Amino acid sequence: MLSVVADVGGTNIRLAVCDVETGGLSKLNEFACAEFTTLEAALVQYFAVLQEEVKHLCIGIACPVESDHVVMTNLSWDFSKQALKDKLKLESLYVINDYTAISLAVPFLSSVEKIQVGGGECKTDAVTAVFGPGTGLGVSHIVKAAGKWVSLEGEGGHVSFTANTREQADILFLLQAQFGHVSAERILSGQGLVNLYQSLCTLSKREAKFDQPKDVSKAALDGSCDIARRSLDVFCQVMGSFAGNLALNLACTGGVYIAGGIVPRFADLFQSSEFRGFFEEKGRFKAYLSSIPTFLITHDNPGLLGASVYLRQELESIK
Repeated sequence: MLSVVADVGGTNIRLAVCDVETGGLSKLNEFACAEFTTLEAALVQYFAVLQEEVKHLCIGIACPVESDHVVMTNLSWDFSKQALKDKLKLESLYVINDYTAISLAVPFLSSVEKIQVGGGECKTDAVTAVFGPGTGLGVSHIVKAAGKWVSLEGEGGHVSFTANTREQADILFLLQAQFGHVSAERILSGQGLVNLYQSLCTLSKREAKFDQPKDVSKAALDGSCDIARRSLDVFCQVMGSFAGNLALNLACTGGVYIAGGIVPRFADLFQSSEFRGFFEEKGRFKAYLSSIPTFLITHDNPGLLGASVYLRQELESIK
């Protein structure tokens, strides 16, 4: 009998078979969510190519998961946990927030699966924050309790965006006129990068050429558009302030980790950006934050790794 883990985002779904003894992952596959009308259809297609029957499944998914009825935030998928378990004939089904999964991967990352950007040493077993811009903005914290890592779930990506420069304030006013409430996710996400770029075009009285995140980032990195480049600069500023807020909220002396599909694409620019300066710039607590390390996660599939950690812990507890 097989155990499978899945990482479901707003754009892609990744799946793997999990060895519950070692935590090893095999038979990795990735699909575009747009290829399927339901999550069940994607799972059925993956299960069909496996040689054995699947009995245990853990899904990390980009939305709240408190009730039986799960509705994705940035994708038109919804499902009943119980109905999905019955349909797939599973012995156990665990559905967790995607950043619960990603956060649980953090203690198991090797030194080559992360890049440190500033700060000192992590305190052993201390509270750690994890967030990541992608299709949305995921946030979680982890703590050590009763000998195992426990993820503290939340919807921190939807807290209000706070401007820390005049330029950011001008952007905020434009986005308020467009959206009303402006969450951190309206900036720190794929669409958020587009929002930044288009706002800066408006402020510069220039016509916006791009409406896709990949086009903004490409133009920024190849030097073909100065406003696209400025958009990435402001993106890193806002990300630094947001990360510093997370560190202060729960005294995250275990470090702050950045995941998600966006930042690794411009890792060199990120490391030389104003991210760390804005992270530390918290007035009287600057010295406190200067000692807290920040990291960029470079592991290919932290969501799958963390889902395997969660699944193994749960199966061990019911033995």
